[in-house]
Amino acid sequence: MKVTIKYFAAIREAIGQGIEVRETLAVNLSALRDELLAASPAHADSLARGRSVRMALNQVMSDESATLTEGCEVAFFPPVTGG
Repeated sequence: MKVTIKYFAAIREAIGQGIEVRETLAVNLSALRDELLAASPAHADSLARGRSVRMALNQVMSDESATLTEGCEVAFFPPVTGG
């Protein structure tokens, strides 16, 4: 299935792009993250399991068990702090 992936803030800077459309076999956010970890060294570093990464599916904050659907939008971003 095709999914649109958006990267924000430091993740976007590290990967070098803000958006991509990717063909995936992943069924949930966890599997998609695993696919992306293997995509490039920049993906592996910025989305590493040890890093705190927030995810949204179709503009709703989601955990890694959220199910992907054809044409969905996934967003990855670092946690934000306010002040």
